[in-house]
Amino acid sequence: MFQTAIEEKYKNGDIIFEEGSSGDWIYVIESGTVEISKIMHGEKEVLLELGPGEIIGELGFITKMPRTATARAVGDTTVGIIDPISFEQEFNRLSPDFQAVLISLATRLKETTETLYLMKKISGEKQ
Repeated sequence: MFQTAIEEKYKNGDIIFEEGSSGDWIYVIESGTVEISKIMHGEKEVLLELGPGEIIGELGFITKMPRTATARAVGDTTVGIIDPISFEQEFNRLSPDFQAVLISLATRLKETTETLYLMKKISGEKQ
């Protein structure tokens, strides 16, 4: 499915990438589970858990913006790092207009997701 450059293995609780770090890699989960969390008002908020075949880190890579969340292994987990050169080559085959649409879409998705998490947190505090 994806051409991976290398494979990394993580033990339970190991951090794959941290919120705010640079988005240099895209990962595909090969086995195990990855917890995606965000620090909101000083507290860790688990957003979702993902399993084999799921992709993580794509927003940071495409938008060239810092990571929006932390990815942590739940149990023994193996991820493949998608070959960034192959990905860039594929991306660059797209027309500049289509590239701009995808970057805009990814940026909007990042901003909308952060807004929704913030709204969820605020509404939870009011209850």
